[in-house]
Amino acid sequence: MIETENLIIGYQENIIVDQLNLSIPEGEITALVGANGSGKSTILKTLSRLMKPKSGTVYLDGRAIHEQKTRDLSKELAILPQNPTAPEGLTVLELVTYGRFPHQKGLKALTVEDKEKIAWAIEMTGIGEYANRPIDQLSGGQRQRAWIAMALAQDTKILFLDEPTTFLDMAHQLEVLELLQKLNVQEKRTIVMVVHDLNHASRYAGHMVAIKKGKVMKTGTPIDVMKSDILEEVFGVRSDIIYDPRSGQPLCLPYGLCASL
Repeated sequence: MIETENLIIGYQENIIVDQLNLSIPEGEITALVGANGSGKSTILKTLSRLMKPKSGTVYLDGRAIHEQKTRDLSKELAILPQNPTAPEGLTVLELVTYGRFPHQKGLKALTVEDKEKIAWAIEMTGIGEYANRPIDQLSGGQRQRAWIAMALAQDTKILFLDEPTTFLDMAHQLEVLELLQKLNVQEKRTIVMVVHDLNHASRYAGHMVAIKKGKVMKTGTPIDVMKSDILEEVFGVRSDIIYDPRSGQPLCLPYGLCASL
């Protein structure tokens, strides 16, 4: 489990997140939702140790992550930032191989286990036919799956993703989200992701965290969070909530801005 205690996060004198106390459940998909500039990505970066808080602590299974060695922590969690880029000409296989770096010792060749994890990650993400193609020749969905494969090859129990479906069309968004759901269900991976589309968050996440100006306004299941009054407070938007006839999950149908906006 990931927990935070009295986190204060910011840049110089600008406080973005103040006194954050949050628990991320193990073995679930957690979606961080909120308006632009609410602090979602900042929180994600701090949970994954890409950012150091001004004060407070992030705990992973009871241990403070900022006290752990980088290589050791890299065996526990992986992060996929927004719009990652690869060197020109780098192939899918080469990219996925980078995921084994935390497990390698010095300049030694890949072990049998390394090769097995790389092959498994490529198979799991369905990118075998692209393995020898340069990353920059892939479609958006294929490219995102390749990056996820690299994170999988890292063989961590926790995966952080910052807006993994940004700039993808509808089909490629579903392609990525279905893959993440499969990883969660079949591989029991804990997944924490920043999501802009509330209905995607409701459909694919078992746990949601609604954030406004660096503060958690509501946490819980999609049914707990996807309520008209909560979404009005968090997003400044009036909406109706209906329920998906297939899944039973709540869906947000916005119909207007609040008068104060």
